[in-house]
Amino acid sequence: MKQTGLKLTVVTIIRVAIGWHFLYEGFSKLLMENWSAQSYLANASGFLSGFYHWLASGETLVKAIDVLNVYGLILIGLALFLGIFIRLASAGGILLLLLYYFAYPPFGTSLFGSMEGHFYIVNRNLIEAFLLLWFVLSTQTGYGISNLFKRGKKEEHEDHETPEGVNSRREALKNLATLPILGAMGWGAFRHASKEIDVMSGATIQLNFTSLSELKGELPKGKIGGHEISRLVAGGNLVGGWAHARDLIYASSLFKAYNTERKVYETLMLAEQAGINTINIGFPTNALLAKYKKATGSKIKVISQVHPDMEKKDYFVNIDKAIDFGVDIVQVQGNQVDWLVRDNRIDVVEKMMDHIRRQGYVAGLASHTVDALIATEEYGIIPDYYMKTMHHDNYWSAHPIENRVPFEVDGKNYLDHNKFHNNCFCLFPDKTAAFVERATVPVMGFKVLAAGAIEPKDGFNWAFEKGADFICVGMFDFQVVEDVNTTIDVLDNLQGRTRRWYG
Repeated sequence: MKQTGLKLTVVTIIRVAIGWHFLYEGFSKLLMENWSAQSYLANASGFLSGFYHWLASGETLVKAIDVLNVYGLILIGLALFLGIFIRLASAGGILLLLLYYFAYPPFGTSLFGSMEGHFYIVNRNLIEAFLLLWFVLSTQTGYGISNLFKRGKKEEHEDHETPEGVNSRREALKNLATLPILGAMGWGAFRHASKEIDVMSGATIQLNFTSLSELKGELPKGKIGGHEISRLVAGGNLVGGWAHARDLIYASSLFKAYNTERKVYETLMLAEQAGINTINIGFPTNALLAKYKKATGSKIKVISQVHPDMEKKDYFVNIDKAIDFGVDIVQVQGNQVDWLVRDNRIDVVEKMMDHIRRQGYVAGLASHTVDALIATEEYGIIPDYYMKTMHHDNYWSAHPIENRVPFEVDGKNYLDHNKFHNNCFCLFPDKTAAFVERATVPVMGFKVLAAGAIEPKDGFNWAFEKGADFICVGMFDFQVVEDVNTTIDVLDNLQGRTRRWYG
């Protein structure tokens, strides 16, 4: 009786709350310009990821899924909110929630299981699914929503329980009479909602970047050793938080705040779908990439930069660690080569290169200052490929060429504004171009945009024109497709290159 009425009231509140959640999710997607579940499906992880990736593979299929998702959420939410077709709506809601749950399951190797906090096995989607299961199995599904707004009136069902199937048309009309209330709530939500998504549940995630459908073609590839490498290689600085932002001391923190582990994975997935099949990373990022590849089954090729432990005179420790992480190519890091050459320790470079090759790996040699590569060449060290900073100096923050000193790109802070202050990485562009022109192995240009000082089209074109066979570029997720398209355009219209293509 009274206890039964209270129970039904609580049940109704739960049902209405879930209904409102479904409704709001559906209308958010409906009102959002160009919303699609494609990125949500394409980035799915976990043991069923292959199924979700298949759903994201076709444009027609994705469009159908978008329609079913949006209107399914709205209709299910409407039915639960009003208290009509409750069992059917609950069953549909369970299906949708389980699809969301298994796209990013909070267990196993799923990357994004904890989308709104820290969960293990049980998250909000699973809890809502269990609540809806109760509505499917129970005969007590609560009152129509209109009963919640009655005041000072004895409830009609206080003395007896009415099964859902016995609801009369009068009850249905009473439920429908609550539509003005629902409309008022919806209008309030619409007025206060921004154009961006303000929820992260279900498939509401939307990544704001140029769509994969806007790709202009296939990204060209070349070879380094036995590895087929995309001409555009993803850089690791933005992943690791190395901003090289001159005197903007907060930039590195912003990079790290934006590029969370999840965002890094989304960026890598997008890059692979766009045709970028290789990433060049700093040694500290190896653990992150190893986890990413294990969790997703990714085939992205990893070039790991390594450095010697000069204090312990252990030149091979990080080479061996990188190999244990499962990298594909090992490269002696640029600053380290600069310092070793500057300090007359070229022998260490030679030993590291020999050790990499003895392990059966392609050995790369990087440098910021071209003098280091000239010195190693004269010493007789010829790598499987060079990685060299390659950019022009026609931008306002480059310090005067007459004040540039070889080997000064070493991370120090200079108070003299006429000298290096983390703003110029290819100190002598003409000298670099001349070295690259005569190189007989592939060359990968990096810092081609001078840490954001040069426009991509300009920087890409200069590097390829001066002989780079590949370029390594740090990219945020929203820049990936644009950078791929820019690379395709530059290579299709490249003029003035005199060096033959290596790799």
